[in-house]
Amino acid sequence: MRLLSAFGLVLAFATVALAAEEVKTEDGVLVLTKDNFDSVIANNEFVLVEFYAPWCGHCKALAPEYAKAAKVLADKESNIKLAKVDATVEPELAEKYGIRGYPTLKFFRSGSQVDYTGGREQDTIVSWLEKKTGPAAKELETVEAAEEFLKENNVAVVGFFKDRDSKEAKAFMSTAVAVDDYPFGVTSSEEVYAKYEAKCGSVILFKHFDEGKAVFEGEATEEALKKFVTAQALPLIVDFSHETAQKIFGGEIKSHLLFFISKEAGHLKEFVEPAKEVAKKFREQILFVTIDADQEDHTRILEFFGMKKDEVPSLRIIRLEEDMAKYKPETNDLSADKILEFVQSFLDGKVKQHLLSQDLPEDWDKEPVKVLVATKFDEVAFDKTKDVLVEFYAPWCGHCKQLVPIYDKLGEKYKDSDSVVIAKIDATANELEHTKISSFPTIYLYRKGDNEKVEFKGERTLEGFVKFLEGEKDEQPEEEEKEDKPTKDEL
Repeated sequence: MRLLSAFGLVLAFATVALAAEEVKTEDGVLVLTKDNFDSVIANNEFVLVEFYAPWCGHCKALAPEYAKAAKVLADKESNIKLAKVDATVEPELAEKYGIRGYPTLKFFRSGSQVDYTGGREQDTIVSWLEKKTGPAAKELETVEAAEEFLKENNVAVVGFFKDRDSKEAKAFMSTAVAVDDYPFGVTSSEEVYAKYEAKCGSVILFKHFDEGKAVFEGEATEEALKKFVTAQALPLIVDFSHETAQKIFGGEIKSHLLFFISKEAGHLKEFVEPAKEVAKKFREQILFVTIDADQEDHTRILEFFGMKKDEVPSLRIIRLEEDMAKYKPETNDLSADKILEFVQSFLDGKVKQHLLSQDLPEDWDKEPVKVLVATKFDEVAFDKTKDVLVEFYAPWCGHCKQLVPIYDKLGEKYKDSDSVVIAKIDATANELEHTKISSFPTIYLYRKGDNEKVEFKGERTLEGFVKFLEGEKDEQPEEEEKEDKPTKDEL
């Protein structure tokens, strides 16, 4: 009996060892499949899993940072493991965990899971994970501990508090819990205070760029500290990339000044460097961002702003509200004085929103489907003697392309009508104050008489459109699929 038990125990250990051997690693990252996923999650207390697709540009950009994070954790002998799943090879796992885009990262702690919400740089990944597995702020009891903490993190926030029950200390700890992107430390050591010339009750953000550090001023509330950290943790002028996009768009500052430049042409030195003092003046009000027009990945951003590459260098301001309103300076003078004037005028509410419009084609009304632009739109759509059906489309939208032959037939049907106009407008190149488009295609009827705007939500067939125009607007079937506008992350 004892022999059988011993044999069973050996067999069990052999099975576990065999399972462990079957989990391959790439650059220190565990490669998970449907066969080993559950066992890896069950046998490790903390696992961060990236669901990716090999063709995904964001995934390719994340890969080296993810591998660096795995190495940092291994060097620390951390019990946190990093893993990845090729969702195109393991569709069952992707479906089980509700993966709808790439990369998606999920953190498993003793089997339970939460979505990863941090940034995509190595130090941010490590910081986020260490916060989820330990205290929100690391105790820095000695100068050596503080030096090591600041050395290993590109950005770090330190609170100097002796009384941890004070209102300010509690606000600091709440901020440490709320902010995932950066590591927090806290100290009551007189030696550490002296080393960093800090007063008790102060909060200092240390960074390996720009001024090197920033000292918080004002009343220490969680809201104020969060704004301070998110503003000061980024460079004065941030270079837009896959890695920085989340911090740019996910931060507390919702107004951004965008420099469209060519690094190859030397625009960084000529225009961006002199603007740093301006950026410093408005640091907690507006974020300064450079976008390198030389990069092919940024072509869509230029299109979103209705710009061509020969317009670079140029400036725009974007306000991240529902419609991502854009603002354009009156001149293309990129001197520091003119940039300051433009930003101040925007903050004072003196700059009018910039709405895109194409030039009106000479033959805009020659075909059955009329081609509208922003400057001609109101004249046509708000004609009280006609029902005007307008398709708002995007040239790259697959659903819009599929609709073309049907919509052309609809135009043909009503080409001789005195009371119905079939029209279309490229909504990526034309913007209207009164109509905001969030997905493609969107189709509106501007009704004759009262000009009421009614959205078409029926079947995109010739019969569906005809029934809608003939007065059956209140009995529309459910709306078909649309393709969204580019998201902030895609810009």
